[in-house]
Amino acid sequence: MTRVIHTGDTHLGYQQYNSPIRRRDFLEAFRTVAEDAVSADVDAVIHAGDLFHDRRPGLVDLQGTIDVLRTLADADIPFLAVVGNHEGKRDAQWLDLFADIGLATRLGPGPEVVDDVAFYGQDFVPRSRREGLEYEFEPVPDAASHAALVSHGLFEPFAHADWDTERMLEEATVDFDAVLLGDNHKPDTAEVCDTWVTYCGSTERASASEREARGYNLVEFESAADGSAAASEGASGDGVAITRRSLTDTRDFVFVDVELEEEEGIDRVQERVRQHDVENAVVIVTVEGDGRPITPAAVEELALDRGALVARMNDRRDIPDEAEEVSVSFADPDAAVQDRIRDLGLSDAARSIDETVRNDDLPDSNVRESVERRVRDLLEDDRSAFEPAPERTPADEDVTTVADQLSAADAGSGTDGTETLAAAEADDEPATDPERDTAGEAESETEPDQDADHASLGDFA
Repeated sequence: MTRVIHTGDTHLGYQQYNSPIRRRDFLEAFRTVAEDAVSADVDAVIHAGDLFHDRRPGLVDLQGTIDVLRTLADADIPFLAVVGNHEGKRDAQWLDLFADIGLATRLGPGPEVVDDVAFYGQDFVPRSRREGLEYEFEPVPDAASHAALVSHGLFEPFAHADWDTERMLEEATVDFDAVLLGDNHKPDTAEVCDTWVTYCGSTERASASEREARGYNLVEFESAADGSAAASEGASGDGVAITRRSLTDTRDFVFVDVELEEEEGIDRVQERVRQHDVENAVVIVTVEGDGRPITPAAVEELALDRGALVARMNDRRDIPDEAEEVSVSFADPDAAVQDRIRDLGLSDAARSIDETVRNDDLPDSNVRESVERRVRDLLEDDRSAFEPAPERTPADEDVTTVADQLSAADAGSGTDGTETLAAAEADDEPATDPERDTAGEAESETEPDQDADHASLGDFA
């Protein structure tokens, strides 16, 4: 029997809540997976993408990753992986570097055989490039009894899916017994075309929406002489068994959910916080119902005073300001902005930066880091984005300005016209994980520069 750990979405280098301690937490969770692999004497560790949170991990993150991979190498446990959307670069990948120094194998269309299982890989592919994607893989070696595909993306029939799993399996030139996936941070397993398709989930909570315990999968492949594979829990059949293993030593998240009655206010919320042990935990307070207005700072300070590592309050109520009697309305501020942008003739890069600065969901403290990251991405991927838009007069029907693109995006969004052009470019950018607090209400996460010293925009000109 061949036994492997299926993990992924480790997001190393993520300084969540701008906390260096949280950054270390992500590395320690990955280290725990490696130590479990050594203790269980598994045959391989399979990583399904997003090893790093950013395509430019800091030196300290690279050093920590190499240290963990050496733990596996010293135990003769191979580390096989694919590239996810967060870490993907247009040239050589970090996995290639780890492969060069003998610490990892980057999976691809050719088989990597572990005992009698042939593992293949499919890196993350943007949605815009999948239509003509050919699922051609080299034949399964005669020595292998099973074949498994490792990939990264949002596959059907799971939540947020945008990838046709049935089509992939039907068009693949190899009959896979299992598909081991990353990207969706919620673990789940289903059967598609007589093939087990499974997500391992993330190893640390990348957002407050990820309330379940973090962990990984243990996948067992029955050998020809084994008879039958069995599992005490999870999915099994056709010689493959999948069980879930939890990581018990990850950072505690304390979720304090408060439903306020009409006359209740901050005293009730603080009382609920005091009922929990918040020492060294990330505390997420969510307020719903009626009740009086509450200042988040007062609640967060209480949790911090009681020893919490991080505290965030999310008030989901829509409370009108009764003291404000003046009603002010605007015709269409977005249209006014678009008119001004049309006059400016901004480049694609300037347009993208403008969208970042005006993004209401982005905390002010994160704007600088987000803009710097966007500029670095553009300089690496598409320097032509910095070319000014062509000048236009009313008679120029064939010239499209930035404002025209904004209008077109709004018209095609089918919503209230608030879709940003950054979203229109998302097919070529790292996608946001679906389990990452989509409402953006429960936390103020940052995308910090991965190096200790912050750079200025002038450094990238």
